[in-house]
Amino acid sequence: MARDIDRISGDVVDVAIRLHRDLGPGLLEGVYETVLAAKLARMGYTVQTQVPVTIRFEDMRFENAFRIDLLVDDRLIVEIKSVERPTAAHAKQLLTYLRLTDRRVGLLINFGGATLKEGIRRLVNNHQPLCASASLREQSI
Repeated sequence: MARDIDRISGDVVDVAIRLHRDLGPGLLEGVYETVLAAKLARMGYTVQTQVPVTIRFEDMRFENAFRIDLLVDDRLIVEIKSVERPTAAHAKQLLTYLRLTDRRVGLLINFGGATLKEGIRRLVNNHQPLCASASLREQSI
């Protein structure tokens, strides 16, 4: 039985907060990615790291066009940053990943700030491929 996406994202946020509290800010993104993936796997989640994604554009196919930092239970995309202040481009990046992989929910987690609370954004893809007006929105945690 598939886990509820809200439970998955809640567990990821809980682990990320503990990780940030214990390790502190400013490490390389890869360190946070590795430890977060290991902790989630220990909790029973299926976690893939640096997942290559192929995209199609018109009649062309681009292998490994981008990589997803973490894919949890094949449902939740987690994009990890370790910067002083995330930008709008970081959120747009994750929203594009969600749309191109046809996934609904992603987390943008920035481990670079003094506290993690301000560094977590939950993004939802409301893209409807057959509808003229699709929307992407952000939810505060």
